Amino acid sequence: MPLLTDSYKASHYALYPDAQRAVAYAEFRHSYEKDAEDERMVFYGIRYVIEHYVCRPWTVQDVDMAEAFFRTHNAGFTPFPFPKALFLKFIAENNGYFPVRIEALPEGSVVYPHTPVLQIVAEHEYSPLVTYLETVLLMTWYPSTVATLARRARTAIADAYQKSVDDDMAWTLNSRMHDFGFRACTCVEQSMLGGAAHLLSFEGTDTLSAAFFVQHRLNAGRPVATSIPATEHSVMTAFASERQALEKLLRTFGDGVVACVMDSYDYTRALAEVLPAIAQLKLDRGGVLVIRPDSGDLVDVVLQGLRAADSVFGSDVNSKGYRVLRGVSVIQGDGVTPQTLRQIYDATLAAGYSAQNVAVGMGGALLQKLNRDTMSMAIKLSSITYADGSTRDIMKFPRAGSSKVSLPGEFAVCADPGQAGAPVAYRTVDAPDSGDGNQLKIVYDHGPVSGMSWDCFDDVRRRLNDQWACFPPRANAVSPSLLAHQKAVHDDQAKHVYEGAAFA
Repeated sequence: MPLLTDSYKASHYALYPDAQRAVAYAEFRHSYEKDAEDERMVFYGIRYVIEHYVCRPWTVQDVDMAEAFFRTHNAGFTPFPFPKALFLKFIAENNGYFPVRIEALPEGSVVYPHTPVLQIVAEHEYSPLVTYLETVLLMTWYPSTVATLARRARTAIADAYQKSVDDDMAWTLNSRMHDFGFRACTCVEQSMLGGAAHLLSFEGTDTLSAAFFVQHRLNAGRPVATSIPATEHSVMTAFASERQALEKLLRTFGDGVVACVMDSYDYTRALAEVLPAIAQLKLDRGGVLVIRPDSGDLVDVVLQGLRAADSVFGSDVNSKGYRVLRGVSVIQGDGVTPQTLRQIYDATLAAGYSAQNVAVGMGGALLQKLNRDTMSMAIKLSSITYADGSTRDIMKFPRAGSSKVSLPGEFAVCADPGQAGAPVAYRTVDAPDSGDGNQLKIVYDHGPVSGMSWDCFDDVRRRLNDQWACFPPRANAVSPSLLAHQKAVHDDQAKHVYEGAAFA
C-alpha cells in the first residue's frame, strides 16, 4: 500500500510547510475532447478505488517492505525519503487506516468542467499526507471517461431513434451499442472498470468480467447485461462453406437472436448467395438473425447488409415512415468510434431504414483509445491552515497554461434549481442552505464510514439517466461567489508573482 503513489510524493511529507489542516480537490478541467457544445461528463468509479485501495488497513509489514524498497530508490541507488514515522503512527493509532477524510459526489453523477468531484482533508501531523493518495484517486479518470463516452454514444443513437423508431420499440435502444473491448484492455481489472462504466448506458456486452462484476459485486446479483450466441471468423472458416456454418448456427440457436460474421471471404457474395440459401431455414427457426460485416467501408457495408436483408426477408414501414426489417438486423463492430457511429446512423436513416435495424459494437475505442487528458482530470491543493492558525486559500494559475487554473478554498457542490438541478460549486462558507445541501458526501473518514452504504448499480444507472436527461448540455458550474473569490485569490497571488515575492 505505501507504494501505490508516485515516487516524488513519498518525499512531500518533508516539503509541505507546517500545517494544522490541508484540503485538496479533484475536477475535470475540460469537457470530453473539449466539446464546447455538450460539456456534460459522468463521474464514476470512486467506489472501486475506495473499497479496493483506500479502505484497506496498512500493516507494519507494509512499511517494512516499503523501507526495504526505498533504501535504494534514490538517485545512485541511495535511500529515498518517505514518511515512515507517520505511517507507523497511524498504523498504531488508527488501526492502519490512512488518516484523511474523503468526500465525493455520488456514483454516476453528471458534472461539468471544474465541478469538484471529490475532496480530501488531512489534519494535524497528517496534513502533509493530503495528496499522498492522489495517484490512485485520479484513476477514477478511466471509468469516468468510458462512462462519458458511452453516454454520449447513447445520446447520438437516441437522436436517430427519436426520428425513426416507433415508441413501442424504444426499449431496443438499450442494446444498440455492444461492448467488444475486453481483448483491447491491458488487464482484466481495466476491462471490469471500463466495462462496468459502459453498462451504465447500455445492456449489451461481451466483456464477461464486467458483466459478472457488476451483477454480483455492485448489484446484489440482479442481472445488468446480456449478449447473444454468435460466430467468429474461426468458426466460419472451420466449415467447408459459409453456408454450412450459418446453417449450423441457425439449427443450434436460431430460435433466438443470433449473429453471424459474413466477410470471411467475400461479404458481397455472401449476402447475395448465402443469405437467400438459408432464408427458409431462418424463417422456420423463427428467431432474429444479425448480420455482421467486419471489413470494408464501415458505412457502406452496413447499408449493403440492410439492403440484402430487405431483399431476402422484406421489411415494413413504421409510423415514422422508416423501413423495419423482418427478423433481421445488422451490427457493425469494425472501426466504430463516437464519430463514425453518427455516420452509420445518419446513413441508415438517409437510406430509409429505422435506427432499430442497426447496432454497433465498440472495442478499442470504448475501453482503450482514451486517456486522462480526454477530460483532463486533476487533483490540486486548494486550502491550507498553517501552524500559526492562519488559513490561506490557494490556486494554480500557470502563465503559459490557463487551462490548468484551479479553484481556491474548501468546497460544497449544490444543485442549482435555476439550471435544472445542475451541480454548482461553492465555497463551503457560501453554500446555500436550501435544497438537498452539499452533494459531496463522506465516503472515507480515517477508515470505513459507519452506517454508509454504496448505491446499487441499478440506482447509479437511474441517477445518470435522470440527470443526463434533465441537466443542460452546458451549465455555469462555478458559483458567482466562488468565481469572485477565485479572482481575489488570483489577484493577491499575482501581485506576489509580479512583485517577485513568489520567487524570493
